Amino acid sequence: MKKITKSEAEWREQLTDEQYAITRLKGTERAFTGQYWNNHETGEYSCICCGAPLFTSDDKYDSGCGWPSFFSAPNSELIEESPDFSHGMVRTEITCSQCGAHLGHVFPDGPAPTGIRYCVNSASLSFKDKDKHGKEE
Repeated sequence: MKKITKSEAEWREQLTDEQYAITRLKGTERAFTGQYWNNHETGEYSCICCGAPLFTSDDKYDSGCGWPSFFSAPNSELIEESPDFSHGMVRTEITCSQCGAHLGHVFPDGPAPTGIRYCVNSASLSFKDKDKHGKEE
């Protein structure tokens, strides 16, 4: 897939102030405030910036951390990991491989079968709900 590049002005025009601050400036929403942390609907979570399909509701679980958490990324090639030493911590940042959007962080404290917790900002995601027949609404 071809990488998506836009100017800062184009990103600002496309995104809300919060989405821009999180995805382009590596910000973080406050715990328990994002749109999807407590979402229990069936569907797919995509990058808010470019629409790349990143996670599904089948991989989502309640980690108690206040952000949407996933134990797997079905399209793991769409997620890049890099060391993050900001704020005096050692973490692994996750970004969208297609557009470079900051998504959140990944931790090795998730449930079986992977032991992974992708901790993702709601503002970096869009959600496509699926009806009972598996069709997008």
